[in-house]
This record gives sequence, C-alpha cells and structure tokens, in this order.
Amino acid sequence: MIPGGGQPNMQELLQQAQKMQQDLARAQEELAATEVDGQAGGGLVKATVNGSGELRGLVIDPKAVDPEDTETLADLVIAAVHAANENAQQLQQQKLGPLAQGLGGMPGLPF
Repeated sequence: MIPGGGQPNMQELLQQAQKMQQDLARAQEELAATEVDGQAGGGLVKATVNGSGELRGLVIDPKAVDPEDTETLADLVIAAVHAANENAQQLQQQKLGPLAQGLGGMPGLPF
C-alpha cells in the first residue's frame, strides 16, 4: 500500500521493472566477461573462473606434480577452484547486490 492511500502507478512500476531487468542483464553480461583467480599451495596451482563461476583456466606449476602423490595435486586443484569461486561470488554480490536491494524500493511491491 502506498502512503496516503493512493494506488500505485502501474505504468511507472512497469517501467521501473523493465529498467531493473535491463540493469540485471547488463550486470550478468559483465560478470560473464570478468575473470577472477584463486590459488592454492602458495601459488603452485591457480584457477581462473568468470564472474558466473565457470572454470576458464587452470595453471599447475611443475613443482606441484609428483607422480607418487597425485592426491595432493588433486587437493590443490580443488582448493584453487574453490578459492576462485569464492572470489566470483564476491564479485556477483558487488554487481548484483545493489540491483536486488532496488526491488525493495519500488512502491506498491510487497518487498
């Protein structure tokens, strides 16, 4: 309900929703084009993901490769990808968080 008892202007609400949808699509495109890194083992393994969390690259320093201990290498790869994904989630919050908060500011909507 709008303060003062008036009805929400539906055309204005629609325009705001369309703008937010465009802003969201633009932010998602930026996320997909932005890459972040994560590393493990003091930089022996580095993973690169885009802002959407898609793995884009993996670099393994030859020092991390021990044919007798592939389990440690696998752990380092998992840790590097995990770190990169955490960075991607932080980037998503930075880009998309303000847009989600904007939903609560639209008059007439129950958020």
